[in-house]
Amino acid sequence: MELQRRGEPGEVPLDGTTTRSTTSAMPGHRDEWELVAALRSGDEAAFQALVKRYHRAMVRIARAYLSSDAIAEDAVQEAWLGVLKGIDGFEGRASVKSWIFRITAYCAKSRGAREGRLVPLSSLEEDGDDGPAVDPDRFQPEGARYANNWSQPPQPWSDERLVAAETAAFAKAEIERLPIRQRTVMTLRDVEGLDCDEVCAILGISEGNQRVLLHRARAKVRAALERYLGKGSRR
Repeated sequence: MELQRRGEPGEVPLDGTTTRSTTSAMPGHRDEWELVAALRSGDEAAFQALVKRYHRAMVRIARAYLSSDAIAEDAVQEAWLGVLKGIDGFEGRASVKSWIFRITAYCAKSRGAREGRLVPLSSLEEDGDDGPAVDPDRFQPEGARYANNWSQPPQPWSDERLVAAETAAFAKAEIERLPIRQRTVMTLRDVEGLDCDEVCAILGISEGNQRVLLHRARAKVRAALERYLGKGSRR
């Protein structure tokens, strides 16, 4: 598996660089630095901690590019080899999470290209969803769609119900039901906590593409939660 050494064009860097310039090394990620140091010393427990923390998200990323879960799992195994191979050269110009996810995307794209099974993430048509994020019937028939032009406004939710385990499980299930590309972007942004620039760099998509995918994903999950919580309020 050929992963990038710094300076080689077209391949993912193993030194933790991103498309954004950064001047400090991972502020607020002291625990990740401890894992990096442990990995460099050959600590197997540190590697298992990283696997437990990031493996499932890595599979989601790989699956966005590949045609099956099995191939995605294989690509993630390659990515973990890349992590071990590149850990000595990691300089912390990106978070460990972002660095690992970029390696994952690179491995998935490389595997897809080798097998002729690469799915273009930037293609919105692949989601089979070109309609509006919010049902037009929920707006007043006259005038533009703006914040106070609802005919059926979103229902307010109580904080207590939103943090309930049952509701959280429902939201997680709805995220898993999303089209693959929407699910990947929403997972990276809203579950893994990455910012827009990081997601665009990891997935190789434009800011506008990322914004559309995220908006559609959030709108679908919110609509599902509205229905779910609305049913609960009528019990």
